[in-house]
Amino acid sequence: MPEHLTAPLVVSFPFTRSLGPVQSAFLTGLRERVVLGVRAHDGRVLVPPAEYDPGTAEEIRELVEVGTTGTVTTWAWNPAPRPNQPLTTPFAWVLVRLDGADTALLHALDAPGPEAVRTGARVRVRWAEQRTGAITDIACFEPLDEPYDGPETGHATPHDGTFTDPVTSLTAPARLDYTYTPGRAQTRHLGNLARRLLTGERCPSCRKVHVPPRGACPTCGVAATEQVAVGPRGTVTTFCVVSIKAKNLAIDVPYVYAHIALDGADLALHGRIAGIPYDQVRMGLRVEPVWRDGDRHPDHYRPTGEPDADYDTYKRLL
Repeated sequence: MPEHLTAPLVVSFPFTRSLGPVQSAFLTGLRERVVLGVRAHDGRVLVPPAEYDPGTAEEIRELVEVGTTGTVTTWAWNPAPRPNQPLTTPFAWVLVRLDGADTALLHALDAPGPEAVRTGARVRVRWAEQRTGAITDIACFEPLDEPYDGPETGHATPHDGTFTDPVTSLTAPARLDYTYTPGRAQTRHLGNLARRLLTGERCPSCRKVHVPPRGACPTCGVAATEQVAVGPRGTVTTFCVVSIKAKNLAIDVPYVYAHIALDGADLALHGRIAGIPYDQVRMGLRVEPVWRDGDRHPDHYRPTGEPDADYDTYKRLL
């Protein structure tokens, strides 16, 4: 068994939020090739617009239209774009203060190289061909070969924020790619699971057995190296019924996820309960792990048929 295991992991889910009147007008405006800001109580025009005044925390609603040209206030070159970034070729991340605005908008600038980017450069919006009411309706910024004539260029003008078929919600994909290294303690634990053995580690100070092991006692903070066999049977201490189906999950809802105190352990782990109707799962239910062929960890836990555990035997593990 290798000293350390590593594995690539991806956490990905869609993030959906409803939009209030300010954000709705801003995103709908982008769909219509209009950039809106909001005027703060001190007179400044904020782009992108905020729903609350950054100085007073009061709600602000006064929408204004600003220009689609602006000035680079600062920038950083991106030589190797990652997947799903605005451009597939090297580009600059820029903060652009649009004409008529007092704050800067973060986006991408399509430039041939870092030598073509500078603070103070004039740029303009390049609109996406297909616009849906999202920040990506601005495909990027592009250089603009013209001088800035002053505040009167693109001066902010009042806008009522009214559009046909306004955007009322936003769904954005959230994704995190990383490499997970479990460390020595969990590497041993995962290796044992692959052999269908359940093990923990005993703290030399408080003598508690922790499953899964972390290499150190979470209470005492001292290293724990003594390996202890636990389970395989255990007791359901608490549980929840899951009624929302996760994307790409081949498990029918509703189902139960529970905290399970394995026999001999002083810390409950979590696992899915199957082999019993979801509405019959209960605290104190005695369960055992079920492995499927090829699995490196239990697929789920099922009832053992034993009498329920007495509450006093597991109450300290709630």
